[in-house]
Amino acid sequence: MSSDLLTTQEASEFLKVSCSTLYRYCEKGSIPHIKKGFGLRFRKEDLEKWLFQDIRRSRLAEGILKNALTNSPPADISKMKGGEMAIRKKGRRHFAYGSIYQRNAGGSWTIDFYGPGNERVQKVAKGASTWQEAHDALRKSVFQAYFPDDAKPQEKRIGFKEFSKTYLNDHAHRKRSLQADKSRMKALIQHFKNCDLREITRLDIERFVSSRLDAKNTESTCNRYLALLKAMLNIAIGEGYLERNPTKGIKLFSERKVVKERIISKEEEAKLVAESSPKLRSVVRIMLNAGLRPSEVFNLKWSNIDLSRRVLTVEETKDDEVRHIPLNKVLFDEFKCLQEIANHSRYVFINPKTGRPITTVKTAFRAACRRAGLKGIRLYDCRHTFASRLIQNGCDIETVRALLGHSDIRVTMRYAHSTDNVKRAAVDLLNPKRAFLCDDMVTKAGDRISDKTSTPYFSVN
Repeated sequence: MSSDLLTTQEASEFLKVSCSTLYRYCEKGSIPHIKKGFGLRFRKEDLEKWLFQDIRRSRLAEGILKNALTNSPPADISKMKGGEMAIRKKGRRHFAYGSIYQRNAGGSWTIDFYGPGNERVQKVAKGASTWQEAHDALRKSVFQAYFPDDAKPQEKRIGFKEFSKTYLNDHAHRKRSLQADKSRMKALIQHFKNCDLREITRLDIERFVSSRLDAKNTESTCNRYLALLKAMLNIAIGEGYLERNPTKGIKLFSERKVVKERIISKEEEAKLVAESSPKLRSVVRIMLNAGLRPSEVFNLKWSNIDLSRRVLTVEETKDDEVRHIPLNKVLFDEFKCLQEIANHSRYVFINPKTGRPITTVKTAFRAACRRAGLKGIRLYDCRHTFASRLIQNGCDIETVRALLGHSDIRVTMRYAHSTDNVKRAAVDLLNPKRAFLCDDMVTKAGDRISDKTSTPYFSVN
């Protein structure tokens, strides 16, 4: 029996700890031992059983730690209890597995924790602008330090071409720009092919933009490509195929300089109307007097037009907000004539072949411009002219914004262009002769107010 017992020295060698540590464990009652007059003795099987139980405890602790590091915390972590409790002390936020702090107010966040070898780790949480983002960086770093084998989970991978189909079919099928997105997606697929989404870099995207510019696409068109690519990759992040969007940081082109300052004059309007077909003539007049977008004109229903109240209601708008436009005399007469030949149709402008509303008049408009000898005019310029004429005639910009249906007045400001005649009249205000007449009028007014013998303040030569 005694041969199965280990002395303190033998037990310390078996456990690979010092004798003082072994005595300390015995005093706490942590290690099973026998205490007799001749000192402490240990059974080897008891020590092996105690070690096995300790391994189970460590595995349990490891599981608790891994669960805390991998599961996302609630939105308000400051209200959590237990190991995840965030304690704020002297500018720090302490957690069970580390802490985060800012060296300076508004500066970068630093994470601080002890690794598995009891080494202290302090490093800046790159890209963290809030304490929540810094806490995520802390959890990720601790997980990588303690569980290096599990730090890199199986990544979901998918090719660009394959995911583009998923995006168009499942995420973009309700977008108004679906057809345009499908057309632009062809160019994106041609460039990226079926490259893995995780391998697409910012440089790849900038090269694509350069290729579009080389293909004579405008900068505004390139912006549409970037917007589509950004939306698609954001969906990929949500599906777990990406961690960050490579389009982040790529600046869009400024579109202010590409806005065409083309206002249709009264003479050009007369020529265009004279050379237009009856249907195109009505479309042009409605756009010039109501400022509707072409798609809004094509989707007009007779239920949207109240001739008794002289109000036009626009329902199918770009931002899905209904707006009401009063009918002036030109619009009232135009809709009166169209109503007489409507033939009980639901829409104002019907394609006789399909029975559906028309979708474009580009061919007819170009032909009318060619016959009228007009160059550089787009159908959309009718809406532009509507806004410009209102502003030139003294309408305030807020009213113009409401009539056009813009959510941001800065967009409306792009339409507030002055004509050459208005600019010339403004510059003529500084003409010396005009200033002389001004002085003369002020002097005469002063003469009328003062007595006849007083000397006027302004002298006129």
